[in-house]
Amino acid sequence: MANRNSEAVFQNIDWFMVVIYLLLVTMGWLNIYAAVYNDDHTSIFDTSQSYGMQLVWILSSFFLAFVILVIDGEFFPTFAYILYGIFVLLLIVVLFAGVDVRGSKSWIEVGTFRIQPAELAKFATNLALAKYLSNVNIKIEKTGTKLIAASIFMIPAAIIIMQSETGAALVYAGFILVLYREGLSGIFLILGAAGVVLFITTLLVDKAILSIILGAIAVFAFLFIRIRIRNILAVAGILLLSLVAVNGVDYAFNNVLESHQRKRINVLIGKEIDPKGAGYNVNQSMIAIGSGGLAGKGYLNGTQTKNNFVPEQSTDFIFCTVGEEWGFIGSTVVLGLFLLLILRIIFMAERQRSAFSRIYGYGLASILFVHLAINVGMTIGLAPVVGIPLPFFSYGGSSLWSFTILTFIFIRLDAYRFQILR
Repeated sequence: MANRNSEAVFQNIDWFMVVIYLLLVTMGWLNIYAAVYNDDHTSIFDTSQSYGMQLVWILSSFFLAFVILVIDGEFFPTFAYILYGIFVLLLIVVLFAGVDVRGSKSWIEVGTFRIQPAELAKFATNLALAKYLSNVNIKIEKTGTKLIAASIFMIPAAIIIMQSETGAALVYAGFILVLYREGLSGIFLILGAAGVVLFITTLLVDKAILSIILGAIAVFAFLFIRIRIRNILAVAGILLLSLVAVNGVDYAFNNVLESHQRKRINVLIGKEIDPKGAGYNVNQSMIAIGSGGLAGKGYLNGTQTKNNFVPEQSTDFIFCTVGEEWGFIGSTVVLGLFLLLILRIIFMAERQRSAFSRIYGYGLASILFVHLAINVGMTIGLAPVVGIPLPFFSYGGSSLWSFTILTFIFIRLDAYRFQILR
């Protein structure tokens, strides 16, 4: 197949998706400016301030996007495993040579800049998963396929957890949605949801009492199931797994999680009340968002923002600025743009003629959805504070580079579909 020239590539890219990307990046930049604005540095181009540096990251992201668009579409499936191996190796290197930033050893210093490989590894993981699942000999129904596919995203997640970046690792769970799209039984999603419920219940209810409750449920199940060896083994197996999970959650909560993480979870589920400690960020965040009302206080007029009540307001809690200054209407517009982007990605994924491109598209949509749900959820008290950035909005080069690369690889793959049809 002959390579298409660069003019044809730019004609075939999905400009609708590019426009949404540009809108989100621009809105994010303006909100970073509002979040850390002060009268001594009024220029939005001042690189001594985070909003000025964000412009540098934005311009470099545009350059990365351009480079991706002019690369041949075959590059990504061809080098998927190599890129994955490089980033897994880089994550391991960070464990030993990384820079400790606020208790998280997940950063590499490059001159005056800091790069977080955990963010950038997402695109490589997505490429590797798409490469594996798109193999014509792969059948998702096979146990071996499920294990290998899961290990592709669980290996980097496990290394990231060792870097004390639980929030970044949590995002990788979103790849389970990709497996579901490719034919994974819905029972696994049900079991996952049941696991979340069991986790929360374990934290709320005494371990001994919960074990008795699970045993009673098993007894009732035995009374109503048909007496068959398979059914009996299934109930006994679920009971055993549940009891192991209860004890495992209890052990992990008390021995694996850091004290501040335990405190945040306890505050979230209502076991503790700590408005000036672990619950401070979320309380101030909800006050800021709630004070915005319907139409907001106006751009650069957020009082919670100006008085620095909400920590990390330009990064993890950037949505507070949106809620306070733009109000319910502005927040709805922002969330609507994210929803439009995710739906557009799914639409584009379904029109692909390549299984690799389709799977990669669903991986991108899943990552965006998990980031959006957790970040917005933690700003309004529905999710624990785990340090997950809001895509395209939160300050930081690693995050913006990561989402730009993820997005424009898919845009390039989508444009390449015309060449595949030929």
